[in-house]
Amino acid sequence: MKDAVRTTGLFKRYGAQVAVAGVDLVVPAGSFAGLVGPNGAGKTTTLSMITGLLRPDGGHAEIDGFHVWRDPVEVKARIGVLPEGLRLFERLSGRELLLYNGRLRGIPKAEAERRAADLLQVMDLADAADKLVVDYSTGMRKKIGLAAALLHNPSVLFLDEPFEGVDPVSANTLTEVLRGFTASGSTVIFSSHVMDLVERLCDWVSVMDRGHIVAQGPLERVRAGRSLNEAFLELVGGTRTGESQLSWLGRRDEP
Repeated sequence: MKDAVRTTGLFKRYGAQVAVAGVDLVVPAGSFAGLVGPNGAGKTTTLSMITGLLRPDGGHAEIDGFHVWRDPVEVKARIGVLPEGLRLFERLSGRELLLYNGRLRGIPKAEAERRAADLLQVMDLADAADKLVVDYSTGMRKKIGLAAALLHNPSVLFLDEPFEGVDPVSANTLTEVLRGFTASGSTVIFSSHVMDLVERLCDWVSVMDRGHIVAQGPLERVRAGRSLNEAFLELVGGTRTGESQLSWLGRRDEP
């Protein structure tokens, strides 16, 4: 099976702190892939290097067989990105934001208008299309950000915590759009630390811990008969806090 994403020895250091310590990540084309790990595992840094937003200190990354740093134009044409801490042009309306993205991508005006109208409808944003983005709720902002990432029809879509702060209705809309996207043969890679969400959506999982990939493959193989949460805790060394360590918690000494 063709790989949509492949990294070899990807490495990033900040001073004495190693954020990513030689990551070999593989994601097959057409996968709905989850990149999971505890806070500080290196997920966001890894995705930033793969998408060309951050230059690695070592190793390399390929998307659809193109080297991220040697073939940046080819790579950028093939990817869509919805980053953590999304920044948008807030003084544009939702429609204007999509049309502006279309111009940046070199999409003819009429085609950009058609795609924008389709995306606004599917994302349930048609009634808010002419509202300024600054007035959008968190869920609406995630949906317009996803629409902007999809406008040029990428083959690989990268999402960093896409469901964080999103209400159930908006989350359902995002999920249906992403499932349709992968059903067409395209690839979704999203980072999360919510195991239930990954288990429900993904068919491929990569587990990161302390800057390393500690397991990856089809969801069922990584789970190995357990829940993904149980497998995750075993892989990253999760432990329970003993009651004796917090024996004071909840107690009220009588006078």
